[in-house]
Amino acid sequence: MNKNFIYGIAVVKFGTATIGYIEKGSWDWGGTKPESVDVEAEQVPDAPVLTLLQKNGQISPTFNLIQLNYENLKNVLGGTLVGSSGNYTGWKAPSSLGDLSGKWTIDFVSGQTMTIANGTILANLGGKLTLTEVSKVECQLKIAKPADGGSPYEINDTPAEG
Repeated sequence: MNKNFIYGIAVVKFGTATIGYIEKGSWDWGGTKPESVDVEAEQVPDAPVLTLLQKNGQISPTFNLIQLNYENLKNVLGGTLVGSSGNYTGWKAPSSLGDLSGKWTIDFVSGQTMTIANGTILANLGGKLTLTEVSKVECQLKIAKPADGGSPYEINDTPAEG
């Protein structure tokens, strides 16, 4: 693999649960650009004399989940499963506000893995109900500082399976 490029979604996991198929072309890194304040001086009219950094750039990926089996619905929307493990017959939406936060990993086809230590998923059922397309869950991943104060996300070589 050429480690000079990052491309393609291979696997997305929330904790240990693999999230299903992501709609082609729907993944967007989103987020915000870095913020700064320029300090100007009367004696220097053509450029700032100092730039003070205020905030690092952030990512906030959005994507559409299109593999809507009951386990995937629970993983991104919360709620409860109906039936028994391996033979679920339904899913019930959450009856109260829930916080689906934790570790996320995204394996790239290019051979790297992004690890997000503290991601919160915001999701809703969306798309259209027709015979020419599938319904989807529209998702946004909000990335917060980890409890231990470490890096909010990192990218490393994907570990070899063994």
